[in-house]
Amino acid sequence: MTPAMHDPWDPGDDSGTVFRDVILLALAGFMFVTVLLLPHINPKGKESEGSTDPPGNVIVELRWDDKLRTDVDLWVQAPGDVPVGYSNKSGLIFNLLRDDLGSHADPTEVNFETSFSRGIPPGEYTVNVHLFRNLENTYPINVRVVVRVKSDNEAGARPIAATTVRLDREGQELTAFRFRLTEKGELVPNSLNSVFKPLRSAKTF
Repeated sequence: MTPAMHDPWDPGDDSGTVFRDVILLALAGFMFVTVLLLPHINPKGKESEGSTDPPGNVIVELRWDDKLRTDVDLWVQAPGDVPVGYSNKSGLIFNLLRDDLGSHADPTEVNFETSFSRGIPPGEYTVNVHLFRNLENTYPINVRVVVRVKSDNEAGARPIAATTVRLDREGQELTAFRFRLTEKGELVPNSLNSVFKPLRSAKTF
């Protein structure tokens, strides 16, 4: 007679039980190793210190009333570089982050423009404010201008000047600041000038 064949999956068969135990142990070991490796497959990026600061070394910020359908443009010029603004968003030194058109056709609720530099070349810097378009047709338009500087060994940007510019007509362009910086990013004493009469005098920090 042909001997009966044993089913390896038969619960009554000892060899089948050993086989299943080995498979289950191997599977459990694989799952354990997978769980241990998951956090290392896609680790969270470390939060950068001073993440509230925009990039760059010389940072110029422009802010006006968020409710206004008014297009105010920031123009900046670094020593030996071309002017940077809405129609020329980058130069050798400065970059304009975004051309804000005001609350008209704007998904955000903030009227704000920022330019930042790569490096701090010594020399004279110029910051202009231009009222490109004013759909509100109400005046004056008051624009806050702040300049901050961050050298390579500083954790955050420190303000060096701030003022409020008053614009009284469409197309008007005024210089908020002219100032000089040293190679270390320090404001040269008595170099800060405004060529207009601001609502409040330009303030140094």
